[in-house]
Amino acid sequence: MKIIKTNIEGLLIIEPTIFEDSRGYFMESFSQKEFQNIVGKIDFVQENESKSKYGVVRGLHFQQGEYAQAKLVRVVIGSVLDVAVDIRVGSPTFGQHLAIELSEDNKRQLFIPRGFAHGFSVLSEEAIFQYKCDNYYNPQSEGAILWNDPQLNIDWKIPQENILLSDKDKTNNLLSTLLT
Repeated sequence: MKIIKTNIEGLLIIEPTIFEDSRGYFMESFSQKEFQNIVGKIDFVQENESKSKYGVVRGLHFQQGEYAQAKLVRVVIGSVLDVAVDIRVGSPTFGQHLAIELSEDNKRQLFIPRGFAHGFSVLSEEAIFQYKCDNYYNPQSEGAILWNDPQLNIDWKIPQENILLSDKDKTNNLLSTLLT
């Protein structure tokens, strides 16, 4: 397993070791022991999966307070542009984001610590996206930032006329509301 630090403290790109031969491949997608050696003690309590078609943008979502969540995300089928935004008030990288392609081909994973908003856009015909969380979902603690907040200036790698959003994600708040 190879760990790549990013320019935002706590965000880590994880590249698994892949063993390939004429039959296919094998990889260890998660090991609690290895993960704790790198990141520290985190107990994942929930795993989620979504299937989406090309052009879907999900996010930017987060959980607040005692229900904040760290996530380990990956793509099983297809390709997405995965985005994590630092929303830790007082952080030197507050408001900065990391955008990285995760795909069935590169098998990369992204560890997103607590204090980040998260979203992704589907770049392939369809994508199956999986993520582990270290805390249970609580609807009353949910927050979200508008996907096209001009302060963030995220290039979702999808033409705007092809972007598909949930009704809820069309009306999320701007990043600046987190400071008020």
